[in-house]
Amino acid sequence: MCIFLLFLTKRTMLRIFKPEVFQGSLNRKAYFEGWYFKHVSKDLKQVYAFIPGISINGKDKHAFIQIINGITGKTNYISYPIDSFKWTKDKFSVQIGQSSFSEYGIDLNIDDPAISIQGKLSYSGNIPYPQKMLAPGIMGWYSFVPFMECYHGVVSVDHAIQGILSIDDQSINFSDGNGYIEKDWGRSFPECWVWLQTNSFSDQRSSLFVSVAKIPWLGRFFIGFIAFLYVNDRFYTFSTYNSSKLEVLKRDGNQIEIQLTGPQGTLKVLTIISNAGDLVAPVMGNMNRMIKESIDSKVTYELIDKNNKGIAKGKSDRAGLEVIEKIFEYF
Repeated sequence: MCIFLLFLTKRTMLRIFKPEVFQGSLNRKAYFEGWYFKHVSKDLKQVYAFIPGISINGKDKHAFIQIINGITGKTNYISYPIDSFKWTKDKFSVQIGQSSFSEYGIDLNIDDPAISIQGKLSYSGNIPYPQKMLAPGIMGWYSFVPFMECYHGVVSVDHAIQGILSIDDQSINFSDGNGYIEKDWGRSFPECWVWLQTNSFSDQRSSLFVSVAKIPWLGRFFIGFIAFLYVNDRFYTFSTYNSSKLEVLKRDGNQIEIQLTGPQGTLKVLTIISNAGDLVAPVMGNMNRMIKESIDSKVTYELIDKNNKGIAKGKSDRAGLEVIEKIFEYF
């Protein structure tokens, strides 16, 4: 792997070690790229996610902004001409129409018949996902594999928010709330998966992320997973690439149980599914697959060491959750 790194171009290295920047090109075929910005108000009564991105499939090229109201489950998909998408090559800064997005904040000016949003939110105290030479992001060494169906990046596991948004003439104050940023890019989302994320814990600064998916691989497939818990100023990683094991993944009614064991101990997660809204996902670059996502599911976790001694535990009522049921057939 170290020898392989010597043959990567400067541009390729920039993309791999800066997954937050725009990875693609408007000349690609069957391609998508999108960023996920989650915002939770200090009193937990307001939860909104904004997803700017591009979709390229045949003659259909467009930019978009998806909006999710995590409390009501209402969603909006606003399409823009592809040439309205602007980006900066060497840092994370994108613009769609009159709205801009970066790791330091968002500036929204959306005037659509279905929804109107104006305002600025600024971020501070961003905690990036840690990088290593052979693990430049959450995907570990899979970040270097050139034929993956979908790539994933974590931009900020937690940050503070300041600012107010006007949404359909309602003033929503996000000051002293917290946020999270991640992204995806490639051809298509996996056939099936479970995705869970929350960093809204009332008694601690923590961030929890778990994703389990069916991954195409050389004409076959495997069930891969990437997960981390950030707590007490430390990251605990549980992923396919670091020899962790997915010991439990099961659904019972509206509850999902996950258990991961890795070099740093065991992570037990229990999720209760709540309101979910319709979200559009990519298939060969085309944003035409409908899935469900909630941002107010309930999550409890427990982290224990190899001697079964408790390290940390937490509870959140504002978790993001996507569930494509077929994933449970493999367990």
